[in-house]
Amino acid sequence: MPTQQDKCCTIAPYFKVSSGKLPAFHRLCEQFVNQTRQEPKCLFYGFSFDGDQAHCREGYEDAESLLAHLKNVGPLLEEALKIAEVTRLEIHGPEDELAKLREPLAKLKPQFFTLAYGFRRL
Repeated sequence: MPTQQDKCCTIAPYFKVSSGKLPAFHRLCEQFVNQTRQEPKCLFYGFSFDGDQAHCREGYEDAESLLAHLKNVGPLLEEALKIAEVTRLEIHGPEDELAKLREPLAKLKPQFFTLAYGFRRL
C-alpha cells in the first residue's frame, strides 16, 4: 500500500469530571462531536470514559487544522472546564508540525511527543 509523509497531529486531553456533573459533561461531549464533525481536516474524534474520567481521542491532518479545531470548540471547552479539569494533555506529531503548536498551546502546558518512527497509509 502507498504511504505518505505523516503530518498528522493528535491531541489527547484527559478530564476529571466534578462529582455529580457526569450527565452534563456527557451532553457537552455530544455537542463537541457535532461541532467537530463539520471540520474537514479532522481525521477522528471521540470521547471515552472510565467512571468520572474522560479522554478525548482526536486527530487532525496537520498543526493548522488542530489550531482551527481549538478555535471552533473554544466556547464549548470553556463550558466543559466549569465542570471538569484537565488532568493531562498530550500533543503528538512530527517535529515540523509540533513547532507550529508549541507557542500557541504553551499556556495549556501540554506534554509534546515527537513522532520518530512510522508511516501513514493513503
